[in-house]
Amino acid sequence: MSGGEMSGPAAAPAGEPGTRTGAAPAPVPTEPERPGYPLYEFALTATLMFTVVTIIRWVLDPASPLALGSLHLALLVVGALAGALVFGLLRSPWGRRSGAHMNPAVTLALWLLRAFPGRGVAAYVVAQLGGSVAGTALARLTWGPAVARVGYGAAAAAPSWSAWAVFAAEGGCLVLVTLMIGFFLVHPAQERWFPSALALLICAIIAVLGPLSGGAANPARQFGPLLMSGATAGLWIYLVAPALGAALGAGAHHLIIRSGPAPHGDAKRPW
Repeated sequence: MSGGEMSGPAAAPAGEPGTRTGAAPAPVPTEPERPGYPLYEFALTATLMFTVVTIIRWVLDPASPLALGSLHLALLVVGALAGALVFGLLRSPWGRRSGAHMNPAVTLALWLLRAFPGRGVAAYVVAQLGGSVAGTALARLTWGPAVARVGYGAAAAAPSWSAWAVFAAEGGCLVLVTLMIGFFLVHPAQERWFPSALALLICAIIAVLGPLSGGAANPARQFGPLLMSGATAGLWIYLVAPALGAALGAGAHHLIIRSGPAPHGDAKRPW
């Protein structure tokens, strides 16, 4: 999973969708109508997926000299490295330009939180899913059959978990992610902590839920691997659950903001 960059203001006309007139700096200052921005999302998501599949290839393939015997330890390593990678991509030049969502559910959440223009959602989602396929395919070309042995890096749910339990867990992850994004939206003075907070949350989700639901929390995380492996029976869960979790999280955010006092300082209600 990943998230949107929380950075400085965009040069956008007053009242433009995705901006907040008179408010604090917009936390996702992307203008996706610019042709290059979805391409940045494609490249960032491909980089994310190539690296994640590569890590899994080395720590989970039994034939690897770096294989870890414990699944829990291996997923803790994957989570820590994935969190560090997302932190770096958020801070990268391309990440600062596009917002580094790398996750269709995060793009949806930012739109529902009124921090991203609706006209850019479709282009970003297509770019992210395409990047997922490209990154997974590049890992397969680079590492050969070892990638197939680890299921192309797809997150796998525990056999004891039902489809609906996995659905609830994956959706719940995006509720948490969306609420965290919402917190930083209304507390812009704290936005410098967002990449670190997201990296820690990603590590926790993968380490804790990885052995149970798979801990994907990102449709793009599963799309490429499951498509290439042909094991698409459960793909709908990893596509629909995060999107629903983003919608529920955004709804909860708006309810909390409406029922509480206005944020202090320069922050304004996001409408």
